Amino acid sequence: MPIPEDVTGEEIDKDVKQELQSLPKTLAEDVAKNLVMVARLIDEDPEGAYGYSKVALRLASRVAVVREAGGFAAYANQKYSEALAEFRAARRMTGGVELWPVMADCERGLGRPEKALDMAGAAEVHKLDKAGQVEMRLVAAGARRDMDQIDAAIVTLQSPELASHSVQPWTARLRYAYADALLAADRTSEAREWFAKAVEADRDGSTDASDRLAELDGVEFVDALVEDDEDSADTVNVVNTVDDVDDVDDLDDVDVDDSDDVDDVDAGSEVVEDKDKSKDVDDKD
Repeated sequence: MPIPEDVTGEEIDKDVKQELQSLPKTLAEDVAKNLVMVARLIDEDPEGAYGYSKVALRLASRVAVVREAGGFAAYANQKYSEALAEFRAARRMTGGVELWPVMADCERGLGRPEKALDMAGAAEVHKLDKAGQVEMRLVAAGARRDMDQIDAAIVTLQSPELASHSVQPWTARLRYAYADALLAADRTSEAREWFAKAVEADRDGSTDASDRLAELDGVEFVDALVEDDEDSADTVNVVNTVDDVDDVDDLDDVDVDDSDDVDDVDAGSEVVEDKDKSKDVDDKD
């Protein structure tokens, strides 16, 4: 796949660059460029990112960071079985637990929420950092909802991190998930409160909490372009109406001329007779 000229491979993190040092220099540069493209496209163009990840995997499948990138690209395209395989391979190479939550979420994607819950209770969770533990809590709550256990999902999300007033990278998503679970349980007023709290924490727009809040408040946003089109249509209708009025005025003029010969008629029949008579006169002429 083509690599844009502005991509040099130097954009990757130091840790990734260090891991690629096990490869020959030229090969490492090619792999780095493809990994940069994966990172660049994974949000806006998941399919494109997946394509570059496959190239990187073909070049260096024995490098853990490459397997991890392949896993995330597959995950972004909902290829959960493939993603899980790549994550497992990366974990075997590194021995780390950082991928544990996303691996559990792949189990959810494969329709195995019970397996995700088992992973949420595994010893690996205690080895995760705070961000990883919050992520695991989100996955576990999602698994509960997959099993129609809404109340259990709500309880799962209740935690010191949710109650904290400090804003962390995970705060907006945690509050959003809690609000969404409350709404699913028909606890609308509480859901509105937590969607509002999610908006406060969502500094980079990672959720659609503001839209959900507006929806609960009955606020409807109108597309300005659509509104302009409707105004134009209304203008056209007004012009057509004016033209129609001119036509009606012309018809009224004809009726007034005819009415000189017709006094106190009952609508319809005598007018028809007059028209017939006038036709006869014309024929005689």
